[in-house]
Order: sequence, then C-alpha cells, then structure tokens
Amino acid sequence: MAEANPFFQSKEVKEFTKKIEQYHLGPLWEAIPDLMHKEPTPEAVPYLWKGETIRKLLLEATQIFTPERGGERRAIYLQNPGLKHRQPWGWASTTNTLYAAVQLILPGETAPSHRHTQSAMRFITNGKGAYSIVQGERLFMEEGDFLITPGGLWHGHSHPGDGPMFWMDCLDIPFIYATGGTFFEPYPDGIEPPSLPDDYSARKYRGGMVRPISDRKAKVAPLGLYKWKQTEAALTGLSDFEPDPYDGIAVEYINPSTGHTANPNIAAWMQKLPAGYHSKAHRHTYSAIYHVFKGEGYTVINGVRFDWTKGDYFVIPNWAWHEHVNTSNEEALLFCANDLPIMEKLGLQREEEYPNNNGYQQVVSEFKPEVGVV
Repeated sequence: MAEANPFFQSKEVKEFTKKIEQYHLGPLWEAIPDLMHKEPTPEAVPYLWKGETIRKLLLEATQIFTPERGGERRAIYLQNPGLKHRQPWGWASTTNTLYAAVQLILPGETAPSHRHTQSAMRFITNGKGAYSIVQGERLFMEEGDFLITPGGLWHGHSHPGDGPMFWMDCLDIPFIYATGGTFFEPYPDGIEPPSLPDDYSARKYRGGMVRPISDRKAKVAPLGLYKWKQTEAALTGLSDFEPDPYDGIAVEYINPSTGHTANPNIAAWMQKLPAGYHSKAHRHTYSAIYHVFKGEGYTVINGVRFDWTKGDYFVIPNWAWHEHVNTSNEEALLFCANDLPIMEKLGLQREEEYPNNNGYQQVVSEFKPEVGVV
C-alpha cells in the first residue's frame, strides 16, 4: 500500500496531492500499489446460501409480490457480502461479473416479456409445467433443464401447469453495468405470443448433439432448451472414463452451430462427482456460481470448508483455491455457471494447480451459513 512509504506522508506530497485534486486529477505514483496488484484480488468473497432458506423466503414473497403488482419477476438474488458496497443495490453481484438469483413462478402467473443487453440463462431446480417464451418459441421446462437467453432476445415466462416452479437465473449484469452498456425494453403487449411450434429447437435436437444441416451457419441461439435427459445421458456415457482430477465428470452446454459456449458471456456445465470423489485443488481467473442439484459434500475454498446439500448455492470468486468432496455413497451433481468466456475474450484466463500437500488444501476453518428464522 502507498501508506507504507513514509515519503507519501510528507507535508510536501500531501499538499501537492490536495492541489491537483481540485482539478479532478490524481497522483499515479501513489495509486499504483492499489491499481496494479501482483495477482487478482477480487472484492467478491466465497459464500454459501442454503437452498431451504431461499425457498421459504420466496414462498413468503408470494403473499407480497406478484407479476401483476409490478414485480415482473419474483426473484431473490444472491448478494455477495464482499460486493454489497457497490451502488445501486450492490450491482446485484454474486461475483465481480455475474448475477445469480432464484426465481419462483406460481400456476396461473405470467411474467411479461422484455429484452436487454445482458445475457441470461436458467437452470430448473424444482417443478414442471411452466414455460419461457424466447423469440416466439415456448420452451416448456422441467427439473434439470437448462435454458439460454442471449442478450437482445425477447423472453417472458408463464405457468399453465400445477405447483410452484423454481429455477436459478444467471446474468452478466455486473459486467454490463460496469461497462455502461445497459439497455432494457419491455415488450409492448405483455407476454410475446408464439410464432413457432412449442419446444421447436429442443425437438430439432432430440437426437442429441448432432445438428440439423440448416444450423451449420452460426446462429445466436439455435438451441434454446437443453433437456435434462440428454444431459444425464451424456454424463452416464462418460462414467466409464476416469474423472477429471479437478472437476469430476463434467459436460458443457454449447451452441451447436458454433461449438462455443451456449451464452456469449456465460459458460455453464454439469459436474458429476462419483461417490467418495475428492478433487485436487486448483484456481483460475474465472469466477463460478454453483447449485447443488443432487447429493451432499463440501468444497474447500481458500482453506475454508463449505458443507453443502441438495438445493444449496455457493460461489467461488476468481483466483480462489478450491476443491470438491462428495461425502455420500451416491453421486453428487453440481450445476456450474461461470464467466470463463469473458476472461477468454479479454485474454485474462489463467489456471494453476495447488502446489502443496499432494494437491490438497489444509482446512483451517468451517463456514457457518446464515439460516436465521424463516
């Protein structure tokens, strides 16, 4: 820090700094230590949110907020404690670049269509029967499905089925907000009417990851709905192979017309941790947000143990050491959304293996989640 150098505390330097500040100028010679870190030091911190707490709070919110009352989306976002000082609303930041939330829609409700510059994705955690309509295509959702809404596409939600439906949202809101490039537009007539057959893109790709020849030319979203049965089959197909030492058995959602990530700025994949699996530790410049779709275990992040069970959410900031452990006798499934595409496009992606203790961290403390009284 600059304060460590006594020269910067001298009367002469302080007076000159004060003098240039009146012209809205700043002294680089003092700012360099704070601006040019030797390695990433994100403001975001590791954290874990209990899924049961979020679910109870969302059900309570149904008595207060509805789409018809102007709420538009009944969602509670995962606010990283290290980023709460950002204004406004802490930039709704789960990591330095990504926003994540849990959304609930009830039978008979409709969330109007809109579009924005931010890219969005959804992972369905509980329920079935609701649909998202994206660019005129109604995509009917069920548990384990993955949906994308790249920036600029019209999208809305409606629930003609039975029972409450929950899903995880992830958008690049903090990243777009920081660039000053935010645009938002509500659909003029509530929810967009269908202009394509229901589940049109999912039906085109029901044969798995082989594409219709009409999609050889790059498209923004040739496949809008990735069905859980196909994801599960892909994971099963890899079960005969040795798990990755860091991520277990993992498959990534991609745009079949380009081979790139399904969303331009947000990568997503599903990880299967076999029974008793303990990954080695590593770190990377991209940040990651996890949802525990199945199983129980823990993740060690910078020496702190975060115990998780089905339904929980946790965040790994960029450049944080981490390793995953499945403590059960059954497989665990972790859904991961991350900002790897952003880091790759900016030329900032870097990864390191943990150098000590045969690749495993020493646990120095355990995280205690805030469950409160709901």
